[in-house]
This record gives sequence, structure tokens and C-alpha cells, in this order.
Amino acid sequence: MRLILASIALLLISSCKQQPQAPAVDHIPMDLSFQRFDQTFFALDTQQLEKSLAHLEKQSPGFYYDFMSYILGSSGNPADTNTQRTTAIFLQQYRLVYDSLQSSFENIDNLKKQIKKAHQYLSYYFPAFRPGPIWFYMGPFDAPGVAVLQQGVAIGLQQYAGCNFFAYQTPELQGLYPTYLSRRFEPSYIVPTLVKAITADLFPDQSNDKTLIEQMIEKGKYWYLSRLILPTTADSLITGFTTAQLEWCKENEGLIWTYLIRSDELQTLNPVFIQNYLGEAPFTQGLSQEYSPGNIGQWVGWRIVETYVKKNNDITPAQLMQRSATEILEKAKYKPR
Repeated sequence: MRLILASIALLLISSCKQQPQAPAVDHIPMDLSFQRFDQTFFALDTQQLEKSLAHLEKQSPGFYYDFMSYILGSSGNPADTNTQRTTAIFLQQYRLVYDSLQSSFENIDNLKKQIKKAHQYLSYYFPAFRPGPIWFYMGPFDAPGVAVLQQGVAIGLQQYAGCNFFAYQTPELQGLYPTYLSRRFEPSYIVPTLVKAITADLFPDQSNDKTLIEQMIEKGKYWYLSRLILPTTADSLITGFTTAQLEWCKENEGLIWTYLIRSDELQTLNPVFIQNYLGEAPFTQGLSQEYSPGNIGQWVGWRIVETYVKKNNDITPAQLMQRSATEILEKAKYKPR
């Protein structure tokens, strides 16, 4: 086990790309509130559910109704028999999953430090950003791994149990999350996913009706922001690509761009073609089935944004997010080899 962990650590270190001048942020005050809603919820007294739910409602007013309504699909009213029934069924069905997760998430001090540091970078680059509580919960497997709320952010631990977690191997979940997706269900993906969710909330993506190249660049902006906010995090964790896929992209960057130009699809509005380059998939149709990742378009967009910023290094991240994809492409003069 130690040998395996050491190998993983080496892979992460080797695929890390640290910003050359990452700013110091330790001086920025960041008093975050971390709430273990998962532990409180699974400690409910099923013999007195109405009373227990009423107590939970008062204890966690900022998340209780979001969880009960959007995750469990009930009214949340403690006196409602349907709410009580839904709660009891969920507790029974997911008790084994919850118990199995506790060994991994009993102590989250290191995770808290990572989240705090990410929030310090967020505050550094976006001074108007005001963080809310961080809610840890456990929901059904189809519940989001990270969700931005009106009050804070929720982290669904059911999507970070480790890629070899027994439940992910069942036919039902393999149908929902094929291996190329479930391999990312590792705790190390929590903070990168959190950062991407927050930046997407700060700067909503408005490119869905745009051409492929515009969408590539707009989506590439988010990975650029993630790199700023997580300066020592592996690119594999930001992109979701494997180390081999990343190396293939870097070694074939010029060929990928040439293929996109020659395919004459960069200006397409066809959702099928756009999905091929910006959708989740085990590989990109038309490129190497063995080494190309899905969503290669966002990676190319990220590279275009990086090229643009190097030529306009006085631009702030907030200003970058307001720049049009057309301007970025024109001024980047992206010509990879």
C-alpha cells in the first residue's frame, strides 16, 4: 500500500505546474465555517424522526431545506410523514455507504487547509468574493459532488470515496458513471472541483449558443482561473485527464490544432460536433482512441487563454473573464508546434 501511495504522489508531483510567481496569500484572513451535515444527518434518531428532523432544521438552517428538497426530494417539513418516510429509507439504504466513508473522512483537517488556501487565493484575485459555509453531506450517488448554494458550498462525499469503492463497481453505477468518470472519484479532486464550481458561479458561462472555438476559449478561462487559484495542484486534477493523456496533448499540441483547423469545425454551431470536443468521453472522435482525452476542446481553449495572457500580462483575472473569445483568439495568435 505504501508503494502504491508513493507512486501516486510521484505522478501528482510530476504533473504539477506551479505558477512562477504565485502570490503570497497567508496574510489574508479567512475564517471559514465547516459543517459536517453528513455526520449529523446519519446520527438522526429513526425512532423519533419528527423530533430529530426538527432539531436538525434548527441546527442547519442554511442547508437543511436545500438537502431535503433538492437531494432527497421531500418537503423537509419534520411533521410531514412523506419527509419522515423518505429520510428513513435513505438512512437505511445508504448506511453501509456512509459507514464505509467515515474512515476516509473522519479527519478532514488537511482538506480544510486546502479549501482555506483556495479561498485565500479567490479573495486575492477577486476581493469582492465573500465565502459562505462549507457543508459536507452525503447524498444519493446521483447527487452533485459540489454544488454552490445561496449560502456557501456543499460537498457531496458520496462522489469522493476512491475510484475502487465497492459501490462504483456495480452495474447500476457503471451505467451512470463509466470508469473514465468514476476514476476521478478520489478525495484529491474535491478542491479543484470546488474551485471550478465557485468560479463558474462568479462568472456564469454564457457561451452555449456560440461557435465551437468561442466555447473552447470561454471554457478554457475556467481552467486558467483554476491554475491561478491552485498554483501547486496537478494539471491532471484540474482537467480530469490522466497523466498519459496530458502528456499526449502536450506532445501533439500542434497536430491537434492543425486537425481542428483542417476539420473546418471551429466555427460550427452543430451541437453534435461541439459535444465531440467539449463533452465528457473516454476519447475524442477523430483523434487517438488510446491517448486522446474527451473534452480536448477545453484544454486547447486553456492553452489559447494562456498564450493570450502571456502577451497581455497586465490583465487581471476579472478583466480576462470579460474579454470576448474573439478578441482573445485574435490577439493570442495561437500557433502551437
